[in-house]
Amino acid sequence: MVLAACGGGDSSNGDSDNGDSDNGDSDNADTGSSAEWLFITEETGEQVQMAYANEFKKRIEEKTDGDVTVTTYEFGGLGTETDNVVALQENTVQLAVTSPGFIGNTIQESQIFGLHYLFPDSVEETHKILNESEAINVDLVKQYEEIGLKPLSFWTEGFMMWTSNKPVTSVADFENFKMRIQGTKLQEEAWKAYGGTPQTMSWGDLYTGLENGTVDGQDNPIFFIADASFNEVQDYMTLSRHNNYVATTTVNMDWFEGLSEDYQQLVVETVEDMQDWIFEEQKSQNEHFLEVIKESGTEVVELSEEELAEFKEASMGVRDFYREEVSRVDGAILDKLEQEIEEIVGE
Repeated sequence: MVLAACGGGDSSNGDSDNGDSDNGDSDNADTGSSAEWLFITEETGEQVQMAYANEFKKRIEEKTDGDVTVTTYEFGGLGTETDNVVALQENTVQLAVTSPGFIGNTIQESQIFGLHYLFPDSVEETHKILNESEAINVDLVKQYEEIGLKPLSFWTEGFMMWTSNKPVTSVADFENFKMRIQGTKLQEEAWKAYGGTPQTMSWGDLYTGLENGTVDGQDNPIFFIADASFNEVQDYMTLSRHNNYVATTTVNMDWFEGLSEDYQQLVVETVEDMQDWIFEEQKSQNEHFLEVIKESGTEVVELSEEELAEFKEASMGVRDFYREEVSRVDGAILDKLEQEIEEIVGE
């Protein structure tokens, strides 16, 4: 793997896109003084995760007067999306934006975010739930900590929409439809529930896969669909709002606990302060790129209430699959989260 060339578990040193670092003293990483922290994401350029990582970098470097340098890596900088998880576990990188589609086979309970139509039909309400839910921020976090990772925040990158080269507005339209997935059992089951044929594929291969028909469609937030130019090789984007892309600001737990109390507090406060910032960033990007897609000639399809109801009904059985086949706690986190969603939405 690419990771083998990245300095193993040395938490203070690494190669940067902007040049080589001279911070080779691993003791400095423990104190947070004159250290380099490596931050890896699953996206590129100015996409939401990279915007987040670079804003975090700016804030940390300003608050520490440059004593800490944060080096950000975009997708592919240290390997594939699943390589990122390994790098974080091994402390090759200290911080990462992770998502359940790629970490879900390592932390099975995190696949809860792959359940369709679980969250309300409102990004604002979903944002509130991700901030306030005890099921997510306490119970689910414990599952990460068991393997040496510490989630500091959960946040949405916006609604997921699906794209295709034919109109897909009913469950019947998904019959034998080759749907790209990130590779978890739950994602596979979710699209099988509609009659689809799921196929695992890294997003780095997805444009070509859509272009040559290896897969018939995919789902992602609007900003990602446009910025990755998937609309160039797909005729339709359906505003299905079947899911939210939930990202997690995650750190290596040993590294974090090795920081001084002041630096731990600095990291936590910075992440907390960025919750509203990242909500506005994803909102801005998704609104902008929706217009880009419309102007590109891709047909944007809005599902009717009846069509949405059909997909919601078809998806409900996947929650039982999650409880029985995925969850390590017999669905207790899902049961609690469903109750919290009902309470928060009803406020």
